[in-house]
Amino acid sequence: MIYFVSGIDTDAGKSVVTGLIARSLRARGINAITQKFIQTGCVGISEDILKHREIMGIPPQEVDKDGTTCPYVMTYPSSPHLAAEIDKVNIDLRRIEECSKKLESLYDVVLLEGAGGLYVPVTRSYFTIDYIREHRYPLILVASSKLGSINHALMSLEVCRRQGVRVAYFVYNRFPNDSEWITNDSITIFRQYLGEHFPETRLLDVPVVKNGVYPDVRIEI
Repeated sequence: MIYFVSGIDTDAGKSVVTGLIARSLRARGINAITQKFIQTGCVGISEDILKHREIMGIPPQEVDKDGTTCPYVMTYPSSPHLAAEIDKVNIDLRRIEECSKKLESLYDVVLLEGAGGLYVPVTRSYFTIDYIREHRYPLILVASSKLGSINHALMSLEVCRRQGVRVAYFVYNRFPNDSEWITNDSITIFRQYLGEHFPETRLLDVPVVKNGVYPDVRIEI
């Protein structure tokens, strides 16, 4: 089973949430692995994959070292389409799909983390949500508690509904928790909105990481 993990915008906490979910699944005996759709702004093994492994408490795997978990790593910190142009890389989406299928044959669950939000351009005319829709991946959508998240989250949900993308989980990442009022009110709004418009979508509430200790999460996949 492959799940796509996306955020309502950049820095919503996708990498931490992806690692936490993978750790939770492995603790229950489910052989889970993470994959990165496209990585920009680094060289070598994807920095987000390394973050996943840190949270999961395992070293980089052979599928990380051979590029299976992230076939495209580009140097410039931007959306994939621009990073590819700068590095003169031709992004072949079939290569990403083949890597996902290989991982799916080796593991029970694959968590495929995207780059940024749903409408991040992969090419000049192709967006992340196009890939999710075409492959019919169930989506794990990550929102944060920062100011503006309500607007971004509800718009992302509506885009999913219009595009026919199934939102399996809506994750409320309480980081940065700058305001208890905003944090608590936001999740109240999300609960109500999901109940009214996305009754089949489950809500996962993720506490803030404190003193470098990652919280336990419980997810049913």
